[in-house]
Amino acid sequence: MSSPDTITFSTTDRPGITPGTARRVTIASFVGTSLESYDFYLFAYFSAFFVGPLFFEPLGVFGGVLAAFLTIAAGFVIRPVGAIVFGHLGDRIGRRPTLLITILMMGIGTGLVGVLPTFAQAGWFGAILLVLLRLVQGFSLGGEWGGSILLATEYVNPKRRGFYAALPQLGSPVGSILSAVVFIALSFGMSSADIAAWGWRIPFLTAIPLLLVSLYLRWSIDETPVFKELLATGRRDRFPVLDVFRKAPSAFFIAIGAAILGIGSYSLMNTYMVQYGTATLGFSYNDLLIATTIGGLLQLVTIPLFGVWATRIGSARVVAIGAVGTLIIAFPMYFLLQFATFPILVASMIIGGILPTLSWAGLGGLMSDLFPSEVRYSGLSVAYSIAALLTAFVPILTALLGHATGNAWWYPGIVLGLMSVITLATAVIAARRKPIIDELAPLPAQAVPAT
Repeated sequence: MSSPDTITFSTTDRPGITPGTARRVTIASFVGTSLESYDFYLFAYFSAFFVGPLFFEPLGVFGGVLAAFLTIAAGFVIRPVGAIVFGHLGDRIGRRPTLLITILMMGIGTGLVGVLPTFAQAGWFGAILLVLLRLVQGFSLGGEWGGSILLATEYVNPKRRGFYAALPQLGSPVGSILSAVVFIALSFGMSSADIAAWGWRIPFLTAIPLLLVSLYLRWSIDETPVFKELLATGRRDRFPVLDVFRKAPSAFFIAIGAAILGIGSYSLMNTYMVQYGTATLGFSYNDLLIATTIGGLLQLVTIPLFGVWATRIGSARVVAIGAVGTLIIAFPMYFLLQFATFPILVASMIIGGILPTLSWAGLGGLMSDLFPSEVRYSGLSVAYSIAALLTAFVPILTALLGHATGNAWWYPGIVLGLMSVITLATAVIAARRKPIIDELAPLPAQAVPAT
């Protein structure tokens, strides 16, 4: 077994793996993360507008908002448990079967939200079921991100890891765009009363056909060459989650810190800002959704470009640059937002989205470089999930800070700036480490995936 400081290098592509195979695997990884993000952002937008009135009506307006944000947080609280379970499975039985399980759980859990009874129909029973389904979502997400990154990167030349690791990150803006577009379409096609009465169910029910597409794509691909090498050489760890702390303890904590801004900025911009923009700044929720969608569309271009940049200067440096840029614009952005014009809102969503996206795009490559292959699924999944848990309370803590300061313009900047500092510090440390790159022997012909 290699120690955390043992670095091996391979400059050749995996024998028998064609560019077409790598592209097909990347598409399967990207579509899966898009569905996961679509499901998750559906719930985020739903929470910002409807969860309080529909499921927590007796708590009042502010209490309903807090309950909605706590329901979001519940999915993050359970996420590390899912990461432990699916990280173990991913390092023991394989990347592909584990990702089939996670996508199935997420799709079913999201679809069932669309048939839940509201408080008016079933009292607190509907709220309990809502929280339970949120836990299912969070549990499945615990194993999704790390597996998707490995699926995209373990087929390709390690020198191109930064680019391929960035592509699954497209799932987040795609999921955000699709979920926002669905709610925008509902608002144009239905009255507010109809949306509140039954129209909100439609977006969740669309998760079922999307799930079938994702399952087909992931079923049609083969296991990664890196995991096949682990099988062939008998290098699978019996308890990979525990071995993360033995083989790469410092890498684990570096990975957590590096992920804070990439994950937390989405919680702040796509969840809290929607509620803040409507309740405090006076925008309509259509304005917020349109602005979010515009920012997401630009990320479809910038994330691959940032991935290319990561192959040239290193993923960790890309993450650090994103953190520096976000720190610089945090307070000016929120100062301008208080003037509450739509162009300023759009500009804020673009700038406040793209700069943290640098840290988001480079994150998968940074974290993959930190862990040896035999514990990589567990290392990525658990570290990412803990970072997600730490940032899960960003919306509610920001809301409480706003309540305590009388909604002063600067208070969201404190949250964004603090996350930037944490990610910057850990990304600088990561940039000083040499990446762990797998050296793979040629597999027998029958083990090579068909193209």
